Amino acid sequence: MRIGIDKMAFATTNNYLDLVELAESRNVDPNKFTIGIGQDQQAVVPPTQDIVTLGAAAAKKLLTPSLIKNISTLIVATESGIDNSKASAIYIKHLLGLNDFTRTIELKEACYSATAGIQFAKGLVAINPQETVLVIATDIARYGLNTPGEVTQGAGAVAMLISANPHILTLEDTTVAYSKDIMDFWRPLYATEALVDGKYSTNVYIDFFKQTFTRYQQLTGHSLADFAALTFHLPFTKMGKKGLESILGDRKDRVARRLRQQLTASQVYSRRVGNLYTGSLYLSLMSLLQNGSLAAGDRIGLFSYGSGAEGEFYTGILEEGYQKYLNDIETDLAQRQKVSVTEYERLFSSQLGMNSEDIEFDDTDDLSPFILKGQKKHQRIYEVK
Repeated sequence: MRIGIDKMAFATTNNYLDLVELAESRNVDPNKFTIGIGQDQQAVVPPTQDIVTLGAAAAKKLLTPSLIKNISTLIVATESGIDNSKASAIYIKHLLGLNDFTRTIELKEACYSATAGIQFAKGLVAINPQETVLVIATDIARYGLNTPGEVTQGAGAVAMLISANPHILTLEDTTVAYSKDIMDFWRPLYATEALVDGKYSTNVYIDFFKQTFTRYQQLTGHSLADFAALTFHLPFTKMGKKGLESILGDRKDRVARRLRQQLTASQVYSRRVGNLYTGSLYLSLMSLLQNGSLAAGDRIGLFSYGSGAEGEFYTGILEEGYQKYLNDIETDLAQRQKVSVTEYERLFSSQLGMNSEDIEFDDTDDLSPFILKGQKKHQRIYEVK
């Protein structure tokens, strides 16, 4: 039985920041951001948006009344949780109008957990092939104003339907997961922004990729020539290049050229949105599918990484007509509005965060389908527009 990704959709905020303007404001050479890090733009989050509204917005783009009836489970992967107890999946399920007889759960392991969600979903579908599992990766990456990590912030959500007889990608059986207790990135309960050892985290990322890919080759006998493309978790686009080059080295043959070209295609959207944490790998995959040179039957490799740390390498086979089962990301990004550095800083500092007071946000300028209205008696208030 074929099981895999049937449909995908991406949603982000309506505002973005030009990173050249941010660099100039911070007295930094813009090339450090656009070339050194590989980022051009960054999603800016108004206080009326959070992981719930973003996740629901992404899912709304791919759901139809008939699909809703078949969803048995909703899995939300995030490291930007809004409650230490209640799963964000409960809120999203309510906003989407899913049946009350739906299993809802939230997963956490830094940027990795969406991949765990997909693997769990595959198992559920294997048991009940008539069911569909909705997996949503939704996050807001925050490192603080005027910090080294500021340029690698971002926000958005990727929603995926996992089912039998998928229309986009059939997942192959061999996967390699690898984990170690490592302090390269973490966020204590008292912090709203993450703590990170950037250089160390980059080295761990590359090591985990090489460990999982080498083990995958040992288990399957596949070589780089068997892949049409490799996709990577992209906290910033240069990270994917570092990962790929770690196994290509000085190779300049046809296979190496193809993989480098496909990597560039997979980076297009991340350059304009920024870091999605759990959704970064899957935005990379969507960018490849819409900007790369692919054909039905191609094998695509996916490397998932979450600091702390866990990595996984797995693969999928591309289905005929896959293009029809993704939303038009290019059009969505073109409709966003650019904000100034001053406005970005104001919005960054206006988030609900750990505020315990009642608050009501002005949502006049937010045209998103789902809105965080504020907080009352310690409860978040959401609205469907």
